[in-house]
Amino acid sequence: MTHERQKARAFGLRAESLAALWLRLKLYRIVARNVVARGGEIDIVAHRGATVVFVEVKARPQVDMAREAITAVKVARISRAARFWLSRNHWAANLIVRGDAIFISPGRPPQHVADAFTLDLFR
Repeated sequence: MTHERQKARAFGLRAESLAALWLRLKLYRIVARNVVARGGEIDIVAHRGATVVFVEVKARPQVDMAREAITAVKVARISRAARFWLSRNHWAANLIVRGDAIFISPGRPPQHVADAFTLDLFR
């Protein structure tokens, strides 16, 4: 792994830790982090009340750049991983499921967007 890639990976991990802390401050319980399934990955799975949230964390120099980084291909990958996670966590079967995003930009508080994208859970 190149030095630039290592720096980017470290920046991403710090952003995910900050996002998890932000969610905890908003009274979410972090259920899982970095869930990997064939063809997909979820940064954070959180739970609050009757809702389980699959969170994509995007860290970019500017918030607009972070928003643009959640593409249809990325949502499809998150959806695949969410289906995998739900199939193994039956306690969440009757909960509301949501796809959120947290955007991280230097010098700004994290921006949590509920329902940032629609998950496809029925493929």
